Amino acid sequence: MSRMLVLTEAELRGIVGLDPSAVACVEEAFAALATKPVAMPPILRLDIPEHRGEVDVKTAYVPGLDGFAIKVSPGFFDNPKLGLPSLNGLMILFSTRTGLVEALLLDNGFLTDIRTAAAGAVAARHLSRSDAAVAAIFGAGMQARLQLEALALVRPIREARIWARDPRKANEAANELSRKLGFPVTAVADPQGAMRGADIIVTTTPAERPILMADWIEPGQHITAMGSDSERKNEIDPAIFARATYVADRLSQTRRLGELAHAIRAGLATADQAFVELGEIIAGQRPGRARADEITLADLTGTGVQDTAIANLAAARARTVGAGQTIDTKTEAGDAA
Repeated sequence: MSRMLVLTEAELRGIVGLDPSAVACVEEAFAALATKPVAMPPILRLDIPEHRGEVDVKTAYVPGLDGFAIKVSPGFFDNPKLGLPSLNGLMILFSTRTGLVEALLLDNGFLTDIRTAAAGAVAARHLSRSDAAVAAIFGAGMQARLQLEALALVRPIREARIWARDPRKANEAANELSRKLGFPVTAVADPQGAMRGADIIVTTTPAERPILMADWIEPGQHITAMGSDSERKNEIDPAIFARATYVADRLSQTRRLGELAHAIRAGLATADQAFVELGEIIAGQRPGRARADEITLADLTGTGVQDTAIANLAAARARTVGAGQTIDTKTEAGDAA
């Protein structure tokens, strides 16, 4: 007999949040990439261009965790015109010992939002200056909001600016975040102005051509690029590679679909060029920020280890508090595959 735990988005929101434990969970997942024989196949991707749609499937086996997750993550970027969210999806958690389904997490992308924001906090913790106090966020959607919340968990943020193509959305996000976080957040009309004097800049958009130019960068700034998670997306001017210390979440992945991929296509980096991965810095194998005036760039394209980590955290918390519905999924031994 096999029993599967089913959790809805509402139930998951009640037990998982953007908090220090979620950040630690994702930080440990990155470290595992550098220190353990993690199995993480390339992202399986389906594009539906006529509806600006994409579907990503990510997974990873992390030794030491009881379960491995397979996540299906659709993103349909015209959905807001229909009054629908751009992102949704689900995660399936399987036993690493038996392969049986242990949990079905019907999160509609919520867990992806949390683990992505947590990754931004991890990058800032290891690459930004410890006294970083001014943040600039490009974008005004859910991930933009969560990224600022995440930064406030790991750095003494006292001021932030929001830039977005839609000024109304930027103002709404700024007002909401000012109330929630307790420090001033201002909508800025000019992207260069938004990052002037900022210590940390986070880009969270689906842009397909650069929205942050290399000649805007100031000494000491840290940039986290979150949006370039497919081959056509590009938020950062590739010329930044001549000025910044580059760090990948997974180098084999960012060579194919991150900001690095655009630098390679522009001839500003080579396909076999060695760069540091974030997990190597977390594990102490490679140094992080070396100087206060160093410019750093984290290219976060989203990894399967993050999904496996957050899915294990969610299932463990659910079992502890008795959340969700348990379903008997009895199978007969010897059933055909």
